[in-house]
Amino acid sequence: MHKIVFLDRASLPAHVRKPDFAHQWTEHEASTRADVVERLRGATIAITNKVPLRADDIEQLPDLMMVAVAATGSDQVDLAACRANGIVVSNIRDYSLVSVPEHVFALILALRRNLRAYMADVEEGKWQASTQFCLFDHPIADLAGSTIGIVGYGALGRKVAAIARAFGMRVIAMSRSKIEDKDVRQVGLDELLRSADVVSLHLPLTEQTRSMIGAAQLAMMKRGALLINTARGGLVNELELAQALQDGVLGGAGFDVLSKEPPSADNPLLALQLPNFILTPHVAWASAGAMQTLADMLVDNIEAFERGAPQNTL
Repeated sequence: MHKIVFLDRASLPAHVRKPDFAHQWTEHEASTRADVVERLRGATIAITNKVPLRADDIEQLPDLMMVAVAATGSDQVDLAACRANGIVVSNIRDYSLVSVPEHVFALILALRRNLRAYMADVEEGKWQASTQFCLFDHPIADLAGSTIGIVGYGALGRKVAAIARAFGMRVIAMSRSKIEDKDVRQVGLDELLRSADVVSLHLPLTEQTRSMIGAAQLAMMKRGALLINTARGGLVNELELAQALQDGVLGGAGFDVLSKEPPSADNPLLALQLPNFILTPHVAWASAGAMQTLADMLVDNIEAFERGAPQNTL
């Protein structure tokens, strides 16, 4: 009988059905790195969203046969150690193809139309004191006719492109594989950064992509361009981004992710009090529909493994 242990159940506020085979199920609301080995001792299937599973943990868990990642990102799991020990790792794919792209455009629209600044004006009584029927204190820009640069043209990148087209935007993209969409111009990173009015990141965090956007790359961007990151915080050097925003190098930035989550109090982006910077707490994925889809796919992966036909493996 499989022993299944969910290390951080509170990270998935959706109904998680129990697998349709005989098993023992244990779940913990949250777990620290120090809890991992003790809580997974004797487990054959581990479920983790953000709790790290490192090589030294895995070596102490001889019964472990599968790691079911309750997310798309798998950088918290040592995949090489799992492979070396014959452990199957499956993740969740394409569950947030509505939620994340909609959040991307919520950030873009709020920034292009200066919503934070205008809301603050109303709260401070500036509109009420105006001599005109409206207040023109901050620039407003349309999306139609502008260019979005999508870094990473997988399923999410393609959905973002589809919404961009509906707004009348031109689409350029960077991708390791050939882009088949005829109305998308495939470019390298430097050309994308120089050409785009909005840059949206849709890449996994790897050693190759870590800090791929820093001061040099930010300096390439148009003076009024926006940088949107709903992928992984480590893709961008946060200190250099904060400096670029303070210096007016960028038109603005909208982030849903940080390099460490929950963030440390000294994260430089937390200290920014700028109307052209929006930070949300890693919720782009978290619509009710997306979370339920994720929960269902999580159990689908576990059931497929038990049938001897693992799916969504890494």
